[in-house]
Amino acid sequence: MTTKATRAVGVDIGGTGIKAALVELEDGSLLSERVKVATPTGAEPDDVLAAVKTVLGTLGVTDADIPLGVAFPAIVKHGRTLSAANVADTWVGFEAEKFFEDGLGREIHFANDADVAGVAEARYGAARGVEGLVLLTTLGTGIGTALLHNGVLIPNSELGHLQRANKSTDFERWAAYSAVEREQLSWPEWSKRLQKYYDHLEFVLSPDLFIVGGGVSKHADEFLPLLSLNTPIVPAVHRNNAGIIGAAALALAHDDSSTVSEAESSLVTETD
Repeated sequence: MTTKATRAVGVDIGGTGIKAALVELEDGSLLSERVKVATPTGAEPDDVLAAVKTVLGTLGVTDADIPLGVAFPAIVKHGRTLSAANVADTWVGFEAEKFFEDGLGREIHFANDADVAGVAEARYGAARGVEGLVLLTTLGTGIGTALLHNGVLIPNSELGHLQRANKSTDFERWAAYSAVEREQLSWPEWSKRLQKYYDHLEFVLSPDLFIVGGGVSKHADEFLPLLSLNTPIVPAVHRNNAGIIGAAALALAHDDSSTVSEAESSLVTETD
């Protein structure tokens, strides 16, 4: 792949859905419709791979010369998944990048889903040009986080798993958007949980900006105004497409190191 490539495919694997699209890398726009299938029950590796093949087949992008990036909901180091919060335990210690490359018959770039969303927002969205510490949180099946300091990504932060004081569950179980669906919470009820979570993040990290991503970010007007924080908090520009866009951006970075921005270079070094 040469530096002339300006498009790539991004695949975003989540706890409930697997999404993909062809992305224009000059501005992060989608060049195709977003294709989505349900994440297989149990989310075992073979079943997830089959679902990814279905998504790519539906998308109709079979040209191996087009870079491919895959985002996954786990800690990812050197292509290996080290956690499994919302997928099968089989993924813990699994050579995931090689598994997907062998199964798809092509090279890919494989990374944590929240981290690639952070790359998308740093390159094309709400974190672009922001100095200091930016914390992106994806509120969905779980809580993913991406830390960016002066545009440089600090990979695998996993701050959704911070423990609540004197409680047996972490913030992810209690405050992710899945809790709204599971417990039928109203927006005000959920916002009280988010308030405690972001208060804790403020106390621990003193960030300069919070960015809220995930599918629920399209409803940001329903809950962000209910929060009272010292730190500005805004919805992700690319909302639930940030994982797709970031994965695609890193796919090109993986193919050609000369195209890697400062924000992306730390993630490629960490996960390759």
